Amino acid sequence: MPLTPTLIGHFAQGDAQAVSRQNRLPVDATTPDTLLVATTTVTTDANRDLLGSTSTELPTLDGCMQYRKLVWFYFRNRSDSTSYRVLARATDHNGAPLGAGWQELATGTLPGASDPNASYWGRIEIPASSDGYYDQYRIEVQRTGGSNNYTLTSKIVGVR
Repeated sequence: MPLTPTLIGHFAQGDAQAVSRQNRLPVDATTPDTLLVATTTVTTDANRDLLGSTSTELPTLDGCMQYRKLVWFYFRNRSDSTSYRVLARATDHNGAPLGAGWQELATGTLPGASDPNASYWGRIEIPASSDGYYDQYRIEVQRTGGSNNYTLTSKIVGVR
């Protein structure tokens, strides 16, 4: 089947430029920004975030408005039942929350193997199905099963 040429172009320096193999369409190739790399001891303490804080008003991540989505990669060296909560809120121009509390975006259990000594990699998108653009996020983890605390290593990237 022969290819039919089409007219595709863009403006550069005030002139129309045809797109070809030699003159490609300009693309803004942005890479995700690493926002957090943390190691957390997961315990039965309620409200412990990835930074280890149990102060419920403190964000885990701040200044995230430019990101439509966050991606949380994690590695856990045990598969004990662990619950998580992802909270978010908007702030004013001074960084103060617009209101009290947080909006809950997600809650669940980190998936893992049936072997309590197994290691597990995971990935969670925040928010899962829409765009975010929140200023602050709080990500809490709590061991809800098993008998030993374990280490959770996390990396969170922001996607524009």
